[in-house]
Amino acid sequence: MADSSESGWRAGVAAVDITPAEPIWLHGWGARDHESEGIQQRIFAKALALEDPEGHRVLWVTADLLGFSRDMADALAAAAGERHGIGRADFMLNASHNHCGPCAGDILPLYFDLPQDKQAVIDRYTEEMMQRVVQAMDEAVAGFERVRLTFGQGVAGFGVNRRRVRPDSRSLPTVVDQDVPVLAAWGGDGGLRAVTFGYACHATACIGYKINGDYPGYAQEALEKTYPGAVALFVTGCGGDINPLPRHRSNLGELYGEVLAAAVGDVLDDDMPAVGDRLRTAHAVVDLPLSEPPTRAELQALLPDSDAAGRRYVENLLDLIDRDGALAASVPCSVQVWSFGETPSIIALPAEPVVDYSLRFKAQYGWENTWVAGYTHEFISYIPSKRVLSEGGYEGDTGMMECGLPGPYAAAVEEIIADQVAALMRQKDS
Repeated sequence: MADSSESGWRAGVAAVDITPAEPIWLHGWGARDHESEGIQQRIFAKALALEDPEGHRVLWVTADLLGFSRDMADALAAAAGERHGIGRADFMLNASHNHCGPCAGDILPLYFDLPQDKQAVIDRYTEEMMQRVVQAMDEAVAGFERVRLTFGQGVAGFGVNRRRVRPDSRSLPTVVDQDVPVLAAWGGDGGLRAVTFGYACHATACIGYKINGDYPGYAQEALEKTYPGAVALFVTGCGGDINPLPRHRSNLGELYGEVLAAAVGDVLDDDMPAVGDRLRTAHAVVDLPLSEPPTRAELQALLPDSDAAGRRYVENLLDLIDRDGALAASVPCSVQVWSFGETPSIIALPAEPVVDYSLRFKAQYGWENTWVAGYTHEFISYIPSKRVLSEGGYEGDTGMMECGLPGPYAAAVEEIIADQVAALMRQKDS
């Protein structure tokens, strides 16, 4: 392996503990009816700062949380700019979509109807967690050292398209992305300083009331034990319709974490090529159109037959009509591209994109050198593809209810995102 002194790259990395200090409502499973019951594994926010040979800096932040709202993402991006001169295109924020982590901020506000004292715990936690994320960013930027930066891809097989295992749905296509992209930073002594890796799968192997990082948390923990002194950062891919299967049995989170860590280890132990020496970034906000929204009369007709969650959803939409005069016709979403010369390009999409986006962009821009991330910046809803919209079901239709959207996305949503990605790919090459 070439010495890092031959490279013009610099990197700094940091990890901060964001485990709640008191019992707190956990996010991800709507059937939960009380607070956490202890800590099975501590959870973290991590930051990787990179600087290319031309002095172009970026900051990549990950966290063992369900997601970040738009307000939370905007606040952290603003902190990166104010404290470190990092522009929006140069700041990337990812959540693992952990279903065994604490509620934070205003993510999925209609999911639970919590008493005020329970909400106060979430508010306290959110404020402290956001401060700790900023701390991780500060420490990463303060810790720059010269590194050798490499990229490779492995594979892990536990992610399964969950739409296929719904009742009467075994005939649906088995659409998955089981690639494991790996970006590694090696220090001057040849030791691993940071490893950022991804997988396109929901963090839902675990269930219950104990805080943990699910399989991404266990994978990071396993890698940091195998490579002492290194910080491991996990980035969820386009796993909106992908689950780890089987799941919800004892120790499956740990098992899948070990499997994923082994896949990353295979890549690290191979002859990973160095990335290019020119970092280019681009970011845009695109409006994703929604289908025709329900009328006031149609919403009011739903109320008598709605359960508690459905009633919160309908009443929220009626309140929006009263406030704004109409329901939203579109949803703004962030799209981002980072390119490390020829190897690799990272395409980052918001919320919960289904797997078709990853497969489409890899086919278009290169299977070996394209990394497609989801759950970036703001968490809004599932982002369905043409396939999922045509099949119907949760990720394209009924799942919009818990997100507070007035209806499913319009059929054009996939092409709008693809056009925006193409424009950003051209922009970063200009």
